[in-house]
Amino acid sequence: MTNKKASIEGILFTMGDAVEGERIATALELTEEEFREQIDELIAEYENLDRGIMIMRVGTKYQMCTKPDCYADLIKLCHVPKKHALTDVMLETLAIVAYKQPVTRGDIEAIRGVNSDFTINKLLEYHLICELGRLEAPGRPIVFGTTDDFLRSFGVSSIDELPYISTEMVEEFKQEAEEEAEIGI
Repeated sequence: MTNKKASIEGILFTMGDAVEGERIATALELTEEEFREQIDELIAEYENLDRGIMIMRVGTKYQMCTKPDCYADLIKLCHVPKKHALTDVMLETLAIVAYKQPVTRGDIEAIRGVNSDFTINKLLEYHLICELGRLEAPGRPIVFGTTDDFLRSFGVSSIDELPYISTEMVEEFKQEAEEEAEIGI
């Protein structure tokens, strides 16, 4: 029997992108429980090592990636910006997509009250949102959702980890926004 942890590590290193845990388990002829045990051990080992790489869970997928502590040095080598600059408008639109997905452009614009073409296109360009398909409605509008890059960027492994916003909090936010709007008049 081969070392399954070494095989998992080799697969993740070679694939580069996030790989479904179930797909790895099937390839290595492991049960879900055996796979979870092996991957959890690997994740813990990488966390405890003073190394520049780690294994990250992204939903039901796993990916080998650079530890955040190494980003500054990596950026010096690659000469790429650290992160895309997200404006308040982009963050607002991204939050709508994250919490309401699947969501159409029309839904986003109804919530925001303004045209959102530019912002949606930028979020698509940054790979933070993606097209999930088309709605079975007149005009068959495109529906959007978040991507694995969104999860990685915000340090969560699934949408379920996003903070819960209660109806009361939404009403408080609305009231604060209305008060701020009145101050600006």
